Amino acid sequence: MSICSSLARKFPKLTIIGEELVVWVDPLDGTKEYTEGLLDNVTVLIGIAYEGKAIAGVINQPYYNYEAGPDAVLGRTIWGVLGLGAFGFQLKEVPAGKHIITTTRSHSNKLVTDCVAAMNPDAVLRVGGAGNKIIQLIEGKASAYVFASPGCKKWDTCAPEVILHAVGGKLTDIHGNVLQYHKDVKHMNSAGVLATLRNYDYYASRVPESIKNALVP
Repeated sequence: MSICSSLARKFPKLTIIGEELVVWVDPLDGTKEYTEGLLDNVTVLIGIAYEGKAIAGVINQPYYNYEAGPDAVLGRTIWGVLGLGAFGFQLKEVPAGKHIITTTRSHSNKLVTDCVAAMNPDAVLRVGGAGNKIIQLIEGKASAYVFASPGCKKWDTCAPEVILHAVGGKLTDIHGNVLQYHKDVKHMNSAGVLATLRNYDYYASRVPESIKNALVP
């Protein structure tokens, strides 16, 4: 049964326009980190796209505050809708002039390290999970998410992209192409990911041509 059919059955008064609604789900983003007990890296991602464009997303952190003690509230949900905003967190920015890069912890290679180095970073944070990296951007822990490699999938980026875009950020592939999320799209983000909360053009301008040539959209 399609998503639209399921929605119509559960909510008979709901009006659905067309069949271009696609939901991208990653039930365990940060799988390797989960197996290693790095639970603050783990998220659950649910992204909704209409006519190929990501329009709504949820990032759930089931283990948020897991090291904060028995009295802390465990878990949180961050969500966003284009044109409405993003909620469940406090928006912060990295101090002006600082270039802090967040990138993969467990899927690095020469392309990734060379692209990160080209950003001339003040610091590099190597963590797991695409959702976790976008949270670092919107909470002022990192300036840019740089992943110059195939590897992450559409279900990794759909929900985080919406939340980032809802607060004025930008997520593309390494070439600057907008990602598409229609039902027939290739699942792999074969040209990597570049995302920032602010100053996207600065980081995009520093991606070496050799790296762009190595990554085919």
